[in-house]
Amino acid sequence: MTDPYEPAPPAPVDKNGISAEQRQWAMFAHLSALLGGLVTAGWAASIGCVLGPLLIWLLKRETMPFVDDQAKEALNFNITIALIMAVLFLLGVLTLGIGFLVIGPLMGIIGLVALVFIIVAAVKSNDGIAYRYPFAIRLVK
Repeated sequence: MTDPYEPAPPAPVDKNGISAEQRQWAMFAHLSALLGGLVTAGWAASIGCVLGPLLIWLLKRETMPFVDDQAKEALNFNITIALIMAVLFLLGVLTLGIGFLVIGPLMGIIGLVALVFIIVAAVKSNDGIAYRYPFAIRLVK
């Protein structure tokens, strides 16, 4: 029988000193942008992509330093993508819809590139590697 007052064993950590729980939450921070985009498809898709990383960052920033870092990174990247998409949409509207002939495919390419970067970031963070997106405006520090 084990002693009930015996402290719990420490959480398993990898070579970088990051627990499996932190790595998992960091991965969720990146993937939550995809879930937010799917749930709020349409006009609110850009906002939905920001909500997941924002919620995880707000909930875990005090207790998990790796999650704090990766959730901020995911948040900044998705804010950058949302701003780019909003500017492109406005350009399409300002050209009375004619600009969407060029802007529509461009938005699709940007969305596909963002999808690839988010998946790579999720895999890297699950491996305990702090991922930095190649282009992101660092608004949240």
